[in-house]
Amino acid sequence: MTLDLSLIFSIITTLNNSLLFGKDLTNTIDNGTIVSVRAVRKELEERDDKLSDFVKQHNIFTMPTNKETNFIATIFQNRHFEYLISEKARLIGKEVADPYVIAKAKISGACVVSQEKFKKNAAKIPNVCESFRIPCIDLKTFMENENWSF
Repeated sequence: MTLDLSLIFSIITTLNNSLLFGKDLTNTIDNGTIVSVRAVRKELEERDDKLSDFVKQHNIFTMPTNKETNFIATIFQNRHFEYLISEKARLIGKEVADPYVIAKAKISGACVVSQEKFKKNAAKIPNVCESFRIPCIDLKTFMENENWSF
């Protein structure tokens, strides 16, 4: 599973409310089921809260491989998907995690877990995933698939 920033926030928020859920999360991280990308880590490190604490404690964030970087270029061959990156982020040259998360899932054969919803004609994670036949599920489905209890 490859996680986006909003999903990690959801996990940490839920983790604060459930010790058992926390054990499920730790076990899933330890067995390598959950991975994410360096760009997500960078976004989380900008914060000063439980999310940044989580980043410091867990090494699930990987550097992009050459294949992943090449796939990001493939994503942006569809000019509409350039809107994954906001105009403001483009103007200031800010790295945005979404294309890295999608590329990680595609190249590693993983599933993207995101709280974004598919919206017709949108440049959202689920839309890009559908376009490239990458599985994409929400947090609730992920927890059900992993038999997590909380």
